Amino acid sequence: MRHVSKIGIMVFAVAVVAVAIAAGCASTPLRTEPSTSGIAAAKEGGAAEVPQASLYLQLAKEELELAEKMSADGEEEEAASMLLRSEADAQLAVALSHGDAEKLEAEQAIARVNQLKHNNP
Repeated sequence: MRHVSKIGIMVFAVAVVAVAIAAGCASTPLRTEPSTSGIAAAKEGGAAEVPQASLYLQLAKEELELAEKMSADGEEEEAASMLLRSEADAQLAVALSHGDAEKLEAEQAIARVNQLKHNNP
């Protein structure tokens, strides 16, 4: 439960900062670098192999594509908002993939301890 709280706080903080940035520079060209790098980090972190993380990774990709289309259609404000969602979902995918890896590592450690207990009565 503690891990989910950290993820929630992180996503909220990113969203607040992103909204502030988007509000301040709505007329600038669409900057996709944070979102694309977040998606790349999620892929490298193994998000595709973790069901929950995979869902958010896919959402981030779709939202990035939609943001680019909106920007091309002149819907700059909507595009910036969609880009922020993409970035937040990519970061959530990274966090979820790390959480799953930590859980697997803990389960493996418990299995090793149980094996040692069994071998050394």
